[in-house]
Amino acid sequence: MVSVRSVVDRVGPTLLHALHLPPECAAVADVVIAEPGSPGGLGAGDLVLAVAVADVEAATALVAEAADHDVAAVLFKPPLATKPPVRRAAARAGVGLIEVHAATSWAQLVWLLRTVLDAIADESETLENGDDPAASDLFRLADAVASVVDAPVTIEDTNSRVLAYSARQDITDPARVATIMGRRIPDDVLARFRSRGVFRELSRGRQTIFVPGQKDGTLPRLIVPIRMGGELLGSMWAVVAGPVPDERAAAFADTAPVVALHLLRRRAHADVQRRASAELLRALLRGEVSPRRALAELDLADEPHRVVVVETPGGETLDGEGLRLALLERISQGIGRRPVAAEDEGLLYAVVPDGEGPGTWPEIKAALAEIPSGRRTGELRAAAGGARSLADLARSRAEAEETLGLLRSGVLRGRVVCFDDVWTALALHRAATASGAARVTELGPLGTIREHDSAGGTDYVSTLYEWLRHPGDPRAAASALRIHPNTLRYRMRKLLELVPLDLDDPDVRLALLSQLTTLRWS
Repeated sequence: MVSVRSVVDRVGPTLLHALHLPPECAAVADVVIAEPGSPGGLGAGDLVLAVAVADVEAATALVAEAADHDVAAVLFKPPLATKPPVRRAAARAGVGLIEVHAATSWAQLVWLLRTVLDAIADESETLENGDDPAASDLFRLADAVASVVDAPVTIEDTNSRVLAYSARQDITDPARVATIMGRRIPDDVLARFRSRGVFRELSRGRQTIFVPGQKDGTLPRLIVPIRMGGELLGSMWAVVAGPVPDERAAAFADTAPVVALHLLRRRAHADVQRRASAELLRALLRGEVSPRRALAELDLADEPHRVVVVETPGGETLDGEGLRLALLERISQGIGRRPVAAEDEGLLYAVVPDGEGPGTWPEIKAALAEIPSGRRTGELRAAAGGARSLADLARSRAEAEETLGLLRSGVLRGRVVCFDDVWTALALHRAATASGAARVTELGPLGTIREHDSAGGTDYVSTLYEWLRHPGDPRAAASALRIHPNTLRYRMRKLLELVPLDLDDPDVRLALLSQLTTLRWS
């Protein structure tokens, strides 16, 4: 059931203004045109467009006839809609009275009203199916807008990504074809429009922007910004043959509020879906939901996946939806599909399939490695857990976080690492952590050596560690310490004078190395 109020709200105040909407107003069923000399043809629930009604007498007669057929509302252009006799007639008849903007073409309005009616009718079904209620009718709206400006049209977001496009794109130029095929304006075309100040004019709120044709064969463009409440939501681009008459350009601009409503509804639906998906993913990573549910609702394949955790400690933290989405968008450029991701406590968690192919861990790893450090990303670090089944993603998350911890501490080098590739460091770290909890470093003469280093500024602890790590190879041990081999031998001689140790005993060497590893890695 479609109310007159919902139709007026969807079309927006730029084109329509409701002067009288009685509570008992009939539900909208169709849009019809009533012309003088053509009585009849009205039906229950019709929106009646008073085309060519020129005087008050004809207007009141039309309202009376509309009441006899249970019409939903009658639409007049000024000044008829505000004339007292017409308003009184509408109030007596219980018929809606709507004023149409004077510059609006009746033919354009028919297209727009029918587009809005189709969208509202489809919305309940798409919501039941979990689909985006604005996705399908945005293409129909693009067709309606194209009929207004009489040119093929694309509807684009603020990042120049194509959200919808009209028919008749076969009469455009190669730049438009590439835009639609790639679902965004190609970089070279984007640079040309930017150099001509197009995007600067969009940000300034111009009603229409005309861009002449270019020497490379790019046809002229008529561009309209899509705004709502001062916020730039996107833009509409029409490929035209040349300068457009002011009346048609104004009509093109008048469609922007209708498109803005669709974009807002599309964004709101996407936000709801994104929040729901993010919450489900967080529950999956905590092991709180069944993999079967995640498989269905998150569109994950039943195959091994890795959890990737990303942080940007050198710049802004991931504490906002905008930055998280910006980083996710940057990661996703040039890969097969965007990973399933969610933010949790300032970190971005993504679940990506293992193996080879579009959108898998190797592609994500390469994309992360290519992101330069900067104000928006800072010193980006990322770590991937092991490849696990969906039922074991909580373990992959723990592995990713453990690996990221080693990156943070400086134990591991690089910015993007994988759990599987750093098993030696992980083994030493886990062993050192367990040994630290058992207080193994308090045993034997190690305490005496540490006290001597602290008091005398020597470096016997590191010297002993490298000596034990490179048995029988003093040159390698000295190289690790960045000293001469003779300096290494001198230190070892002084160390053994301080604490007599039987370094020929393999158990002594193993115990000391365990203690020193605990100091270094825990």
